[in-house]
Amino acid sequence: LQVHNPTDLVIAQYLKMVVFSRMTTSMGRAAARSIGQTRTMARKPIVGGNWKCNPATSASLPELVSNFDKCADYLDKCDVYVCPSNLHVAIVKDMFKAGISVAPQNCNFGGCGAYTGEMAVDQIKDMGMTTVLIGHSERRGEFGLPTPAESNELMASKLQYILDHGLQCIFCIGEPLPVREKGIDAVLAECVSQLEDIVPILKNLEDKSRVVIAYEPVWAIGTGVTASPEQAQETHKAIRDWIATAVDQKTADEIRIQYGGSANAANAPELSACPDIDGFLVGGASLKPEIADIVAAIAK
Repeated sequence: LQVHNPTDLVIAQYLKMVVFSRMTTSMGRAAARSIGQTRTMARKPIVGGNWKCNPATSASLPELVSNFDKCADYLDKCDVYVCPSNLHVAIVKDMFKAGISVAPQNCNFGGCGAYTGEMAVDQIKDMGMTTVLIGHSERRGEFGLPTPAESNELMASKLQYILDHGLQCIFCIGEPLPVREKGIDAVLAECVSQLEDIVPILKNLEDKSRVVIAYEPVWAIGTGVTASPEQAQETHKAIRDWIATAVDQKTADEIRIQYGGSANAANAPELSACPDIDGFLVGGASLKPEIADIVAAIAK
């Protein structure tokens, strides 16, 4: 557009605004997906299924395992792991298709010995498992019981213990609803408080893929309420930007950040298009066949 006078300049600016607006609405998703694909090339997506304390009967396990069969078709583009209940880990660890990892939902901080009710990384590694999940909000004080929450210092000790034994760690963080209602600055501050103790560990970690941050807005876990793609992307980017400053740019670029607030087959495609969302930690939907659709969404 040629501009000959001030009026033409105003019109030209207006037209640019209109074009940009249309692009961001009608083409926004496609553009975001393109960005997401660039993300995928740099950081391999990862999807996990957290079965929590389910199912009630071991007879139900084969059916739940079979829900993950189709996930194996995407393993070249997406890592997949499953967190069965502690009682079921040994039963199912060899039942999944090759390449799908089984990850216990917790571990202790100091190996075998006098740790009643705990699991040691030494035992997990001996059983052939390579991944451990720690720090889930339900262990950080969300049980509603008058028991101490697992502290950030304890989480850092567990992470170092896991890495020292050569395993991968899924490190959960997140904020409750009262914090979310205060805005993104408060959300980031809450997440940072859960990450500060592991900064030295991340700085010394050569292979950044060995730590996966699972961001879970506590208010969205198991409620059916999901953060909007805009909210999720904003938070993931804020966390990544903070990592770039507190740790280094390499870690920020390479570390994977999962989203874990009621992710399902319906919302996975839009969330997958966000450039700073590198996968999902899935709760209830991981007990259903739709888990394969979630993996497919982020793998495309």
